[in-house]
Amino acid sequence: MFEVKRLDFPVNLMWKLKVKNMRRFQLSLFLFFVSCICMYAQKVSLKFGDEGTFKIVQFTDLHFIYQDKRSDVVLECIRNVMEAEKPDLVMLTGDVIFGKPAEKSLRTVLDLISTYEVPFGITFGNHDDEQGLNKEELMKIIKTYPYNLTECEPGLSGSTNYILPLKQKDGVKDAAVLYCFDSHSYSQLKGIDGYDYIKSDQIAWYRKKSAEFTSENGGKPLPAYAFFHIPLPEYHAAVADENATLIGTRMEKACSPELNSGMFVAMKEAGDVKAVFVGHDHDNDYAVYWHDILLAYGRYTGGNTVYNHLSNGARIILLHQDGKSFETWIRLRGGEIINKTECPGDFIKK
Repeated sequence: MFEVKRLDFPVNLMWKLKVKNMRRFQLSLFLFFVSCICMYAQKVSLKFGDEGTFKIVQFTDLHFIYQDKRSDVVLECIRNVMEAEKPDLVMLTGDVIFGKPAEKSLRTVLDLISTYEVPFGITFGNHDDEQGLNKEELMKIIKTYPYNLTECEPGLSGSTNYILPLKQKDGVKDAAVLYCFDSHSYSQLKGIDGYDYIKSDQIAWYRKKSAEFTSENGGKPLPAYAFFHIPLPEYHAAVADENATLIGTRMEKACSPELNSGMFVAMKEAGDVKAVFVGHDHDNDYAVYWHDILLAYGRYTGGNTVYNHLSNGARIILLHQDGKSFETWIRLRGGEIINKTECPGDFIKK
């Protein structure tokens, strides 16, 4: 659920404005609406609903290509999931686009999502800035949408590092926190192949913000949930642990960084993160519970523009205000629900 403070439109604006001609009036009206959009973005407040729940839809790896028929199923999937689930927030965890023209590809996706008038956030993947526009240029496009919550914390490595607090249902206090990270693209270190990792300055920023939320909550960590694109190295350790419960499909090895920068350790030490949600690996949609943190994949949302062996869909996450548990499941494009679980209950061996 989200709320926006009322923005009153001055009905008699035309009569109060002393304009010499209609073109000047139209310009004034245009600037007014632009300011309204900016004010909207600043005043959005996410909060739990009257029943104490908050629903998130995670779309990941859309790999959308403008006017490519192979991407038609992506738009169909978005429509089906949004209409069936009616979420409070949409999170797109990277590789939204996979072809030129980048702007038209991105706008086609965001135009559709925006029709549902639901706030959305994006974390970039390793392919988004390979289609002719860099991350800064993509962000300029994203920020033109009134339901966008995506931000770029200044001074940090990467682009999509931001925090989304969730208020209690009365809108007074913070009840949970969503941490969004840019997991970057490819290794920048000589002699190290593969994918990049979340950097030390991003981890330090998370530690600082987490400590602040904990302090404001009387020393008790707020339940937190993390979203980014590339899985952590701990996904490997978790699936290799015979005592860890895995639910879902695992058809490929996690394509995580070769080096471990310590993000998981920081989460454990802070004691707030209950789950991590990533994408990147199209043939995985599993969730594995390891050291009291759920390491989960979204469901591949894309079409046949890139490799995949799973029908497309989305991961749904239903949070509870008390933070004691949450539910998650996969909804397929055709409407079927699979792998519905409650965490931690369904992941704890009896």
